[in-house]
Amino acid sequence: MNDQTGPALIGRVEDIRFVSGHGQFTADIVPQNALHAVFFRSPVAAGMITSLDCNAAKAAAGVVAVLTAADAAADGVANMVWTGGPVREDGGVTVGSPRPLLSGAEIRHLGEPVAMIIATSRQAAADAAELIDVQIDAADDVALSVENMLNGPLVWPGTNDNIASLHRQGNRDEVDTILATSAHVSHFEFDISKITACTMEMRNSIGFIDENGKSCVTTSAQSPYQLHGELAQLFGITTDEVRVISPDVGGSFGMKGALYREDALVVWAARRLQRPVFWAADRGESFLSDEHARAVSGTASLGLDKDGNFTALWVDAHIDAGAYLSRRTKGLLNNMGGVAGQYKTPAIATQMSFFFTNTMQTSPYRGFGRPEATYVIERLIDQAARETGRDALALRQQNLVSPDAMPYQTALTFLYDCGDFPRIVAAAAKNADYAGFADRRKDSESRGLLRGIGIANPIEVAGGPLKQVRKDIARITVRPDGQIVITPGLMSVGQGHETALARMASSRLGVDMDDIIYQQGDTDLLPSGRGSGGSAATVIGGAAVHVALNEFVAAGKSIAAGVLGCEIDHVAFDAGLFSNPSNTTLKPMNWTDIAAHSNATGGLSVLGEFLPPDVTYPNGCHICEIEIDPATGKVSFADYVVVEDVGTVLNADLVEGQMHGGIAQGIGQALGEILKFDETGQLISGSFMDYQMPIAADFPNFRVSTIAVPTKINPLGAKGVGEAGTVGSLAATMNAVVDAMASAGVRAFEMPATPHRVWQALQGAKQ
Repeated sequence: MNDQTGPALIGRVEDIRFVSGHGQFTADIVPQNALHAVFFRSPVAAGMITSLDCNAAKAAAGVVAVLTAADAAADGVANMVWTGGPVREDGGVTVGSPRPLLSGAEIRHLGEPVAMIIATSRQAAADAAELIDVQIDAADDVALSVENMLNGPLVWPGTNDNIASLHRQGNRDEVDTILATSAHVSHFEFDISKITACTMEMRNSIGFIDENGKSCVTTSAQSPYQLHGELAQLFGITTDEVRVISPDVGGSFGMKGALYREDALVVWAARRLQRPVFWAADRGESFLSDEHARAVSGTASLGLDKDGNFTALWVDAHIDAGAYLSRRTKGLLNNMGGVAGQYKTPAIATQMSFFFTNTMQTSPYRGFGRPEATYVIERLIDQAARETGRDALALRQQNLVSPDAMPYQTALTFLYDCGDFPRIVAAAAKNADYAGFADRRKDSESRGLLRGIGIANPIEVAGGPLKQVRKDIARITVRPDGQIVITPGLMSVGQGHETALARMASSRLGVDMDDIIYQQGDTDLLPSGRGSGGSAATVIGGAAVHVALNEFVAAGKSIAAGVLGCEIDHVAFDAGLFSNPSNTTLKPMNWTDIAAHSNATGGLSVLGEFLPPDVTYPNGCHICEIEIDPATGKVSFADYVVVEDVGTVLNADLVEGQMHGGIAQGIGQALGEILKFDETGQLISGSFMDYQMPIAADFPNFRVSTIAVPTKINPLGAKGVGEAGTVGSLAATMNAVVDAMASAGVRAFEMPATPHRVWQALQGAKQ
């Protein structure tokens, strides 16, 4: 698995409760006296509500309340906390786009919540929702994509166009000048599909008032402290009056990273009714109400000199922001530096235009901006190789940043601290037998199949946001019974942090794994916490645990010194025991003894924190090999090889698991996942009957290995791994598909590579 010594650690401690049905997810802990909420959602994508009659619903059996925008406004919570911050570097007009908790007048996307029905059972609430009489004057034209946004219907009146925010990076004039004098320029039109996270556990929330009078929500979320602050601001109360609890979470991938309207609404309803209120989305509702992702299109140009060296890169990206602009949507700005890739391109410039559309707003999804940026540069390189008659691997290798150039300042914001890109790429090419591909292609052709190979050299920024790095904290406690409690600010939502941190503590403190208690996801436990996101959990949250463990041992030594009658520096600590080497007649102290002598009711407790000086840059090489049956358009995988540098590998099995999951999500998008709307804004891929989710049989056996170039940014040497798989797989898979189709005369093709679309393109090339 990796080039480090020592055996891989197998298994995750949390899996025992998950596979045995003992996980504690939000829906498992709904109070018996909870009321149930159902939302009446807009059946149209754009329009004006002309009348809303909820009287029949209010009178229905079991209904406790039917709440509307008028009720929210009366209670002073009409809109969510707005974080859009629009900028128009082209001098255009900007507009605020606050998101209402409940829509009372204008509808801006399909599925907007109009009324909240609260009843003694979910069925009663659902039945009452059918009785709501709403009249909506549907808009004649709907803004659905960025293709017609400059002159299309306005999502927000008062603007001249639908550009919500526009940002420029780099020197465009310099890039244009260099491209004009380059020996060759490749132009690429990209279209990265709009998709959604499709988490195994759908979003659900319980709003309640606890015994201390706090406004509380238990919800499936990856960053409880983010919700904590937003709820306090929304209700105009202090953070001490708010509590957010995130128990076990069945997947998040960035989508569950902030406060949703439904979370805020169940808390508001609980405050209003003084009863717990529970809401849970079904899969169809999730397609409508979960924030969407990706949806980036545009054009890019890459210049080469006569020897094949990259000269300049220009990227004009159009981002479908949805109906409401938020800080989460604009997070793409921090990651666009990834278009520099692992290459020494001297000049790069970009323009990123965020467009309003009559669809759900877009937000982070695994990699967020990194897969998109990698996709642009890696697809461009393949195209340039075909156009100039060069080998795609060799072209990449001659343009890689060399390890002796580190630290390396790219031409677009990123400053790589370390890495050995040539070694990684060479290892991947060897593992994939790249040199033997031509023979394998001939073999496929003899069987009537098309064979393609795709390469991607992804690099990502982790532990950010870029230039705005934030600290994380962790608490370590030894209870009077000697058990060790780890309370991190990070949030494990399937990655295996519970196992990784327990192993770290077991090794450092000399205690058995069975004596370690892991607790997370409750804002009452710590003053703050980063949660999960941006591959930061290990590089910052894990580093905070590392710091806390060291300070915890130091605190233990301080207590032991007083009992053992020696200076702190003379206390020895080994295998969980503190001793005085100069006086062996004294019995060594264990952690139970330390707790007893700490003079604290709950035992010794230490809070540690870590603020990195900068971000980290995981990187790797993905090589994907596929076959296409031209008679059906079916894409099948022949091989998938990855060599990744995620820095120090703390748990090889967890790294491989994260890589598998990430690669699968990139492949899923490349081959089929897409949110499609008809001309009126109706979602026509709103279930798994139409939204093509991949299954296990669709994937190859991924061959993953690592070569570590440890970073000095954090004490663990880790760079992060959570998003690395997706960042590379989207581009590598599409490069392989396009390579195979190019051999049959297809000049251009964009995702999704469904059998029907592939077959159509091949038929078109024949004609």
